Amino acid sequence: MLTNSFRFLPGISALGERQLWQAGVHGWDQLQQPVPCLSAGRLKTAREQMAQARLRLAERDPVWFSERLPAKEHWRLFPEFRDRIAYLDIETTGLARHDQITTIALYDGRRIRTYVQGDNLAAFQTDIREYDLLVTYNGKCFDVPFIEKTFAMHLPQAHIDLRFLLRDLGFRGGLKGCERQLGLDRGQLQDLDGFFAVRLWQDYQRSGRRASLETLLAYNIEDVVNLETLLVLAYNKKLQGTPFADSRRLVLPRRPDIPFAADAATIRRLHSRY
Repeated sequence: MLTNSFRFLPGISALGERQLWQAGVHGWDQLQQPVPCLSAGRLKTAREQMAQARLRLAERDPVWFSERLPAKEHWRLFPEFRDRIAYLDIETTGLARHDQITTIALYDGRRIRTYVQGDNLAAFQTDIREYDLLVTYNGKCFDVPFIEKTFAMHLPQAHIDLRFLLRDLGFRGGLKGCERQLGLDRGQLQDLDGFFAVRLWQDYQRSGRRASLETLLAYNIEDVVNLETLLVLAYNKKLQGTPFADSRRLVLPRRPDIPFAADAATIRRLHSRY
């Protein structure tokens, strides 16, 4: 979809882009021809910027495009940079500034990695540098600031925050609410939320029960695996407002094998305690 897009060009609004599509200008190459809905000056500027866009795409630089596209249009980056995506989610001891990260789950569509406080959490700082595009739910407001504060680092990657993309499509109610509305089922983890994740960590810290940590990691991983499915669903819904609904449509991803399983007895025990 990125190579069918013109919103990152100076002076091209949503209406202007639709006019280009209606005029049969569906891709970057067609800007080399006369375009009746653009003035000669604007067409010259567009062609100059398009040369830069080709270079940035060849160099695999999603940040250049994200800085020029409106935030609600960042979904257009998805297919072209799918091999450089990190789906990211953190769990914490709470929501206050003094709280700490307990676990991080990272998924790139092929490999699942987890990071645990007191074990390998510091390794995240190196691993995240492998990726050029982050996908989160509410990560711009929560996960990324928390990570940057914890590790005293800056995450420079382009960022698709599904909270805002799904809201633009009419889906609200948090990550779990959006999942339910879009037909995703978490099984044993269906009724767990961020507060329960805090209880799982506290129980692990108090008792050292491995089942509590593995249930927490299973929950954390479920978030990032589902982010990929949600992004594909949102991407296809966004395409419906373009001439490319069929030609650019993506198939749903295969669900990976999850390395941890939720422990039903642990969930029942903690539910009964609170």
